[in-house]
Amino acid sequence: RIGPDILKNMSEAYRKLRNTIRWMLGALSHYEKADRPGSQGMEEVDRLMLHRLAELDGEIRDAYCTYNYKKVVALLSAFMNTELSAFYFDIRKDALYCEPPSSAKRLGSLETIEQIFRCVTLWLAPILSFTMEEAWLERYPEVRAAGGSVHLETFPEVPAAWRDDALAAKWEKIREVRSVITGALELQRAAKVIGSSLEAAPMVHIADPELLAMLSGVDMAEVAITSAITLTAAPAPADAFTSDQVKGVTVVFRAASGMKCARSWRYTDDVGSDPAFPDVSARDAKALHELRALGRLAL
Repeated sequence: RIGPDILKNMSEAYRKLRNTIRWMLGALSHYEKADRPGSQGMEEVDRLMLHRLAELDGEIRDAYCTYNYKKVVALLSAFMNTELSAFYFDIRKDALYCEPPSSAKRLGSLETIEQIFRCVTLWLAPILSFTMEEAWLERYPEVRAAGGSVHLETFPEVPAAWRDDALAAKWEKIREVRSVITGALELQRAAKVIGSSLEAAPMVHIADPELLAMLSGVDMAEVAITSAITLTAAPAPADAFTSDQVKGVTVVFRAASGMKCARSWRYTDDVGSDPAFPDVSARDAKALHELRALGRLAL
């Protein structure tokens, strides 16, 4: 069966896959093998994505063995749209764009994206043969120079050590809390109180002591893409935002304090602390000094 609607849906699915690959190529354009930190130096959210690759590896190999190409595309479309574009990449844009080039967080993110790119491109190569060949040779010009091809590669060998079910269970709860925070911020955005989530510094009330203890080691402001977040066990006021899907988590909106960094758009109290760059935060000033030393910033 084929028709305009089917073609339109497939075209949209292909466009999303291609745009995700293109974004990864852009992020990796200055990333070299010598910069790789190894998975041990990565933060939890990076290792969560490696865990997802380990999970997908078995499912995709099984689908190929049974000639179920539709399942391969469905699995990777869901992964790239829901877990990469709408979650991981969204969180990691600040580290990729604003952290100093030598930042361990930034390098860990780039290594994760490198592994995602390799796996996704190799998994999709038998189906989207021309697009994946184009992406592979763009990322690895030495392969092009040697007359190689993505179609001469084998499927990636995904280390068993990447699998971490305990970490995945933890981050499932973190993502639930994140969904409540983003829900509260969407109401403020719809009411024109804020334009960006970075203008917020919400108070999050957690009723479950175990969940609160678990979140204490997580940078929830980074996860929820706000300038700050306060976690508390105190009872929430009656008008606080709640979600029917996530019990025991309520959010009270508060506007972010401090000044807006011209580079990251985060509101902090240390904007202007470096006289060489008076309109950015201390973190971003450090990055700009490093970029200038590397010759990537005009004097």
